[in-house]
Amino acid sequence: MAAGKQTKHYVNDPTDAVLSGLRGVTLINPSLLLDEKNKTIYRHPSSIKSPKNVSVVCGGGSGHEPGFSAFVGHGALTACVAGTIFASPSAQQVRACLSQRLPTETQGIVVVVTNYTGDVLNFGMGIEKARAMGKKVEMVIVGDDVGVGRAKGGKVGRRGLSGTALVVKICGALAEAGASVEDCAAVGRLVVDNLVSVGASLSRVHVPGRSLQEAKEEEERLGPGLVEIGMGIHNEPGCEKVKTDLPGLVKSMLAQMLDQNDKDRAYVKINKGDDTMLLINNFGGTSNLELSAVVTEITRQLNSDYGLKPKRVISGTFFGSLNGPGFIVSVLKLVDTNLGSGKSILELLDAPAEATGWTAAVKPETWEKEYGEIRSTAEEEKGDTRTTNLKVDPELLKKALRSGLDKVVASEAEITRFDTIVGDGDCGVGLKRGAEGILEMLDRDRITEDPLTSLTKVASIVEDTMDGTSGALYAIFLNSFAANVRKQDSSSPTELTPKMWAQALGDSINALGRYTPAQPGDRTLMDALVPFVDTLKATGNTKEAAEAAKTGADRTKGMKASLGRSVYVGGEGHTEVPDPGAYGLSQFLSALAGAL
Repeated sequence: MAAGKQTKHYVNDPTDAVLSGLRGVTLINPSLLLDEKNKTIYRHPSSIKSPKNVSVVCGGGSGHEPGFSAFVGHGALTACVAGTIFASPSAQQVRACLSQRLPTETQGIVVVVTNYTGDVLNFGMGIEKARAMGKKVEMVIVGDDVGVGRAKGGKVGRRGLSGTALVVKICGALAEAGASVEDCAAVGRLVVDNLVSVGASLSRVHVPGRSLQEAKEEEERLGPGLVEIGMGIHNEPGCEKVKTDLPGLVKSMLAQMLDQNDKDRAYVKINKGDDTMLLINNFGGTSNLELSAVVTEITRQLNSDYGLKPKRVISGTFFGSLNGPGFIVSVLKLVDTNLGSGKSILELLDAPAEATGWTAAVKPETWEKEYGEIRSTAEEEKGDTRTTNLKVDPELLKKALRSGLDKVVASEAEITRFDTIVGDGDCGVGLKRGAEGILEMLDRDRITEDPLTSLTKVASIVEDTMDGTSGALYAIFLNSFAANVRKQDSSSPTELTPKMWAQALGDSINALGRYTPAQPGDRTLMDALVPFVDTLKATGNTKEAAEAAKTGADRTKGMKASLGRSVYVGGEGHTEVPDPGAYGLSQFLSALAGAL
């Protein structure tokens, strides 16, 4: 696992970054307002249908977006108070929110706070001031982290992580349902008591406005090739640094959360078969592709190692850490709230919310529906296996194909070198992958007299093994080629002649023209393919056709690209080397023709 840190930012002034970010929240959701002085996002009074309902407030340092300013909205928070980056808001900001930015009719207030000293103290002071003014306020402190065990956590307790998003959502939905302030707070605490989370990151984050030297020092603290388990959301050190792969990382993280034999961390007893929900939270810098891979590995190990199949799996960025390349896993045990129908933890999670930070889009009925397994039919697996009366010499076909494919494999390094100069360097590898797949088929399967059988297999292998633009072009061409060979079928056994091959190839080039404007002169594989087909149609001589393909490929040296990746690369590389795709195809055709 490689580490990397982003130290460049679009907004380098941290104060401007916070205020601009808060303004953006109100532009994304027009029912929200911003108190700039106190850095507070709150709901417009006209958007609150039941102002007597409990108001739910959260807050903390900025840099954790969308938490929690983007959680303000119907069904979630009534307001959110933001501090500077990674720093708690002041008690004055909290007091101003509780006294000025909530409906005056509200029956009470639930304040959700992550368990960090600054947050607890400043929100606590604000809450006491609000209580002194006669307001009914309950505080729910979220500590869900298991990375810091009991011994190390001491009197401070568990840190607050992304499980806070679940507490906010559940309390907000319960308040929207008209529950009392006591019930809202009690359920919030119930959720915390049944929640375990742990984070991991490949690197610490860089805060806008801090020096590059600081970033370098932070990076050196972790070290190359290591992942830190238990890292906090403010760059706090984790419990261990390890060099491992994703399955190994997930195994360690789940053990910290769920191993009942670990008395230092067994905060919640979750047994095999218990009803749970799973939240995978992006620190902010993990790609969606990798985050989905993380989801796959976590759900697999939860099921195989712990007998847990979560009732809900939610993934995304809910409680971030700027640009951190990490993630947090949270498992919530779904215990009974004892509040009756419509107010279970799962129902409260599923309840609608008009808050842009809560991005769980899948409806409860979709989760609860039974989905039968769909199996591929034998026909789907085999494809179109209808035979023709067309005949070829199977041994000669096999010999020619093997000769051409071996040449492609041998030419991979040269093709890659050309593509590194004028493209993205993947052409040779893609051609080699396709060639090796077909060679495996030649070794494995019996080649019959019917050419369509072999063509269908070759087209399928190319589809499966070659990606990118060239893979798509070859797949379209070969599938069309198979269809056009079939058109030449007759009612009696017929030898497939070079002229008939050429006719099918020509019709396939025409079909390819429906999907790409590439023509000879555009510096693409068409510079080799079209001369080959045209010459074969004119002469019926495969060797002459292959020579025409080679000449066409050679002419691409010095030719300026009109299509493909080379158009964007720029420079003078096109004057030094031929087009990699045309060159690779010409190598195949020359060797194939030489074996006939």
